[in-house]
Amino acid sequence: MLRPPAVAGQFYAGSREGLMKEIEGCFLDDRGPKSLPKIGKDRGLKSVVAPHAGYMYSGPIAAYSYREIAGNGLADVYVILGPNHTGIGSGVSVYPKGRWKTPLGEVEIDERIVRRIAGGIIDTEESAHAYEHSIEVQIPFLQYIHREKKFSIVPICMAMQDLKTSREVGQSIADALMDEERRTMIIASTDFSHVGFSYLDYPKGGKRVDVYAEEQDRKAIDAILKIDPELLIRRVEDERISMCGYGCVAAMLFSASKLGAKEAKLLRYGSSYEVSPGDSCVGYGAIAVY
Repeated sequence: MLRPPAVAGQFYAGSREGLMKEIEGCFLDDRGPKSLPKIGKDRGLKSVVAPHAGYMYSGPIAAYSYREIAGNGLADVYVILGPNHTGIGSGVSVYPKGRWKTPLGEVEIDERIVRRIAGGIIDTEESAHAYEHSIEVQIPFLQYIHREKKFSIVPICMAMQDLKTSREVGQSIADALMDEERRTMIIASTDFSHVGFSYLDYPKGGKRVDVYAEEQDRKAIDAILKIDPELLIRRVEDERISMCGYGCVAAMLFSASKLGAKEAKLLRYGSSYEVSPGDSCVGYGAIAVY
């Protein structure tokens, strides 16, 4: 079973050479870390939050999360949680088996962990993943920092992102990883606020779209930094924060907390307005959980 790339040539470059150059550009960009990642030693990194827009918009912000992964010595298995933008497939689905392909090569699905995670609210099926970009755009960054070192992935696509669902998904991941001898990490894929004309969500008080987006996003980021998934979901709902993967982040926080996470830090916040100022804006955040 091979899942071909759905957004190569759209969200990121469609050729190997072009994609390598584009990812390096994200690390070296003024909005990015301004240096290429180096492989370091394990300092206890459990999870990261990374954005999933086109690389020209969010790639430099995502680069901070992947520099953090590299600086912590990489992992053997990555559980990647992403929202379902297409509306296709199950409410929560884990991709069952086979490989995912990008212009940088193929990555194995970790069937052993898939079997541990599947069940209850989590279905094993492919259709939700077929055209979804939120998980796919993370994989080339992983391939870039790993180079020849092999790794496997567990892609989980979430259309349902309520508190009960997020808690159950997080618990299933924690149970699956608790006694795993290999090194594992969790990646929660999300963009933050979607504000302005393109999203029919207009700033209050005549504020500029990026200013309003950041004000909203700081409320969500504060909850994430407190490793409080219930607070995150409550704030998203009460404050009407248009964060597309909030349940994915909440599930990650539930899981990371059970796996011993004690602190989180904001690596970088940015927005599409920095690249394309106008009447619309999407917020992006890179966050590490230790």
